[in-house]
Amino acid sequence: MGILPVLFSDGQDARSTRRKKVFVGWAPSYFRTGKMPVPQEEKKFLWDGHPARPNYFYQKSMESRIQAYLRFAASQQRDTEHIGPFLATFSPHSTNPYLNYAIPEDGATPSLADVNALIAAYSDRDRQPRLEYVTKLAPAVEEALISAGFTVEGRLPLMICTPGSEKLLPIPPEIELILPVSDDELLGTVAAQNEAYGEAAPSPEDVDSLRKTLAAGGIAVLARVAATGEPAGAGICTPPQNQTTEIAGIGVPAAFRRRGIAGALTARLLREAFDAGVTVAFLMTLHEQEFRVYTRAGFSAIGSEGCANDEILHISLPPQ
Repeated sequence: MGILPVLFSDGQDARSTRRKKVFVGWAPSYFRTGKMPVPQEEKKFLWDGHPARPNYFYQKSMESRIQAYLRFAASQQRDTEHIGPFLATFSPHSTNPYLNYAIPEDGATPSLADVNALIAAYSDRDRQPRLEYVTKLAPAVEEALISAGFTVEGRLPLMICTPGSEKLLPIPPEIELILPVSDDELLGTVAAQNEAYGEAAPSPEDVDSLRKTLAAGGIAVLARVAATGEPAGAGICTPPQNQTTEIAGIGVPAAFRRRGIAGALTARLLREAFDAGVTVAFLMTLHEQEFRVYTRAGFSAIGSEGCANDEILHISLPPQ
């Protein structure tokens, strides 16, 4: 669903390129109505306060809500195909693996034929077969993929923040945070992210992509030196659906790291998202430092008491 699993770069080495997303177009009915379907057998846990599983409905519905958002987001600006229990998405313009991946249905139990068909669909398009999904919602999928030769790229802890949980973090001295509007501000936003992630200078297409994201309801925050306007970091909230958004692309160039800019960006993005009506902001982390920064901003890992935290699995078939 974007380009990379690293959500900010503040003293950590990024493995690949930043997530970039543009969300426009069709949405399932639960995005249009804002109502998530509730299975009949789960309703009693929501309303009768079942003592043995008090968080059951919340945990399951939150995971499903995020997975539904991931399916929607991955489908935007891409070709899609349903292959067995998989929603496969393909970028028509890029072979970047973080823009080409599949998401299984909740509870999917794919056969070897399903997996082979998925591999063929990506191979025929000169794309690497790859998946990103909430592991807990389709626990049988990983074993089927491993048996077909897939390898795990990473298990990214899933974190959320809801209104009232966000923290006010200080803005470093001599730094200001703005919502980019002008062409120069949009260029500075993309430039800060590209530099943070080791990418080339932004192209006009990069800036246009950000502009479209903002037009679709996304939010960007640019950190810059107040006296000179030099970009010092940036991040985005993806366009909300079902009052849900992902915080992504938080990048801080090397010259500005270790000052608290990443935390300040995260806190401002949360505030702007909640002011816009978002009720769930989520993100994924790769490094312990990221986890600590996001925790200070008010995020917490999803996971039942006494159980491992929920995760997003990144898994792919290595080049042959």
